Amino acid sequence: MRDEDKNAFTEKFFTSTDGLKLYARDYRAASRDINRLPVICLPGLTRNSRDFHELALLLSQDAASPRRVVALDYRGRGMSERDANTTNYNLAVECADVIAACAALGIDRAIFIGTSRGGLILHLLAGMKPELLAGIVFNDIGPVIEPVGLMAIRDYLNRDRKPLSWSDAVDILKENYAAAFPVLAVNDWQNMAQAIYREQNGVPVADCDPDIAEQLKTIDFSKPLPDLWAQFESLRAMPLLVIRGENSDLLSPQTVDEMAKRHPDMVQIMARGQGHAPLLHLGDIPDTIRMFIGKLS
Repeated sequence: MRDEDKNAFTEKFFTSTDGLKLYARDYRAASRDINRLPVICLPGLTRNSRDFHELALLLSQDAASPRRVVALDYRGRGMSERDANTTNYNLAVECADVIAACAALGIDRAIFIGTSRGGLILHLLAGMKPELLAGIVFNDIGPVIEPVGLMAIRDYLNRDRKPLSWSDAVDILKENYAAAFPVLAVNDWQNMAQAIYREQNGVPVADCDPDIAEQLKTIDFSKPLPDLWAQFESLRAMPLLVIRGENSDLLSPQTVDEMAKRHPDMVQIMARGQGHAPLLHLGDIPDTIRMFIGKLS
């Protein structure tokens, strides 16, 4: 990260309802406008607020309509405290943490961007506290998760090979994802590695509680995965943008089609040359997000 980028956000800590110290990045708009809704970014299963850095810069420093952007670290990820009770790494608890974050940061209504796990949390949030939601962006996620995609995530997170250096971390990412992400440049892979790993004793390590990855080993893939169509129904009246990676193995075109049937006003975009989950600052994705959120303020 460039030194000037570090000044673009404020580090905020707050406390969950069960006493954990949790973390968020708060990107204040370049010029304040109290009439613009903030954007809250929710990352994937083992990911963190750093995934949204480039997009947060684009939105908070937009010349025409800058707005506040908040990116969260769930419990056990990034700068947030790890939970001794690992059963708390679940959607309901993490949804409650999002609600606690909004209260602590003085946000009573926002536009939410949910990548993967973040989108699943938003399905629950629509039922638990719908008044928070002014609009939703799903990044490569929907009510149905394809087993092959989830198995790939399980295998990647529980792989035996661990990076020995930052260049090794980039190589591992390319080995696993280059085929699904042909559009990524050298700096994109480097930024992805910096977002996923943190340095410990001179070696990159995954920046999350390893018990989160262990949970995936308990899934019985011989049985159908539960879906969230019932929860999706509560989103029908909310503005919705769905981004699907062209090469995604987690969100199928069939699921997106069914989402569009159930939510006729849904906007959708394909992230060309990307898999699960798309980087949101590439291609025409930022302009699409800008146009979508611009209609909601």
